[in-house]
Amino acid sequence: MVSDAQRRDESGLTYIELLVVIAVMLVLASAVIPLKRWDEKRRREAYLRMTLETMRDALDLYKRYAVEGLIVQSDVDQMGYPLSLEELVEGVEVGNPNSPNATTMQFLRKIPVDPITEEADWGLRSYQDDWDSNSWGGENVYDVYSLAQGRALDGTDYSEW
Repeated sequence: MVSDAQRRDESGLTYIELLVVIAVMLVLASAVIPLKRWDEKRRREAYLRMTLETMRDALDLYKRYAVEGLIVQSDVDQMGYPLSLEELVEGVEVGNPNSPNATTMQFLRKIPVDPITEEADWGLRSYQDDWDSNSWGGENVYDVYSLAQGRALDGTDYSEW
C-alpha cells in the first residue's frame, strides 16, 4: 500500500518535464511569429490593391463625365482627367452649368493613405507621360501608383501596381 507521503512526492511535474513543455511551446511560437508577419504584409497588400482600384475608378468616372460633357474643364491639356487628386476630393460641378440641376460631385471622400508607406502620398502620371514614368508631368492625373519601396509577396515591385 502507498502512503500519503509517497503520493505527494510523485504528484506534479518534474523540472525536466517542465523544461520539455517550455521548449515545445517556444518552438511553436517561433513558427507562428513569421506567419503573423506574412499575414500582416498580405493584408496590407490587399488593402493597397483595393485603394489603387478605388482611386483609378474615381479617375475613370471623372474621365467618363468629362467625355460626356458633364464636367466643364478649363484646360484642353487636361484630356478629360482631373488636374490633381485634390480635385476628386473637393468635387466638381457636374451637369449643365446653366441648368438648375447642376450639382457638385465628389469622386473621393479623401485621399487615401498608402497602407505600405502609411502616408497619403502617391505617385502620379499624366496622360502625356510615358506609361512607366516615375515623374509627373503635371498636366493632369491619368494614373496613380504606390511610392512604397520593396517587393510584394508575389515578387513584383509595389511601384508597378
